[in-house]
Parts: sequence; C-alpha cells; structure tokens
Amino acid sequence: MKICCIIGHRKFKKTTELELKIRKTIINLIEKEQVSEFLFGSKSEFTDFCYNIITDISNRYSNIKRIFIRAEHPIISNEYCNYLKTFYDDTYFYNKQLISNKYSYVKRNQYMIDKSDICIFYYDKKYNPKTKTQSGTSIAYKYATKKLKQIINLHKD
Repeated sequence: MKICCIIGHRKFKKTTELELKIRKTIINLIEKEQVSEFLFGSKSEFTDFCYNIITDISNRYSNIKRIFIRAEHPIISNEYCNYLKTFYDDTYFYNKQLISNKYSYVKRNQYMIDKSDICIFYYDKKYNPKTKTQSGTSIAYKYATKKLKQIINLHKD
C-alpha cells in the first residue's frame, strides 16, 4: 500500500475541469497505484478541495485513510482529537520538536513528502504570495523534486 500527500497553494481557482481531473487522478492512484493513505496539512484551499473529493470517493473505497498531519499542537486533548477524527481517520503531530512560525509548516510539508510515495501538488510557478518570501508550496515542490518523488502537479500552465 502506498501513501500520497496533497500540497497546494493557499488560494487557487476552482473549476469543474480541475475537480474532474483531481477525481480521475485520485481514482487512478487508488486503483492502479494501490494508494491507500492520503496525508493532509492545513491552511490551503487546494488541500480542502482535495479532501472533499477524497472523502466522497472513500465511500466506494473502504480501505482509504485520510490522515491529518498537524504542524502545530504536538499535544492535544482527547476531545480535540476526537473532533478531528470526525473528519479524518487519524491525526498526529509530525515531530517531537515544537517549531513555531511559518517554518513549522515547511517542516511538516517536508515530513509529508518524505513519508509519501507520490505527491499531488497544485503548484503555479507564477504564484506570488503577499509576503516577500516564496510560498510554502514552492518550497515543498522544490523539496519533493530534490528528493526524486513522483510528483503530479495539477496546475495547468
């Protein structure tokens, strides 16, 4: 069984064409690549969009697991854990160290990439976040490339 992480820009343009492309890609990964775990982070409309599609698809594929990897809150209450598990099949903090600030999301994304066989991205090279730094998705994409991961970029150039 394989693992796939999902990483994308905070903002993106939702289209019916993209939704169908994501749906087809996910079904192909499940049926042909034996992907059974999907890793999700937070703070991204693209990730949320994919989560909804995978949740819908998981009704037909009972072996699918949706895992939320937290970049913050290494220790959470049972109540909060149970709340998260109403959406995800499991959740955990990616590391024993607590790193606060944007860097915690970079490290969490790198963890997800390292753990995954396949990485689904929505990476637009022209995307420009409002800050002067490069986007977290850009950093993650470059990291996955350097790690020679199988990458599926769903952004249409």
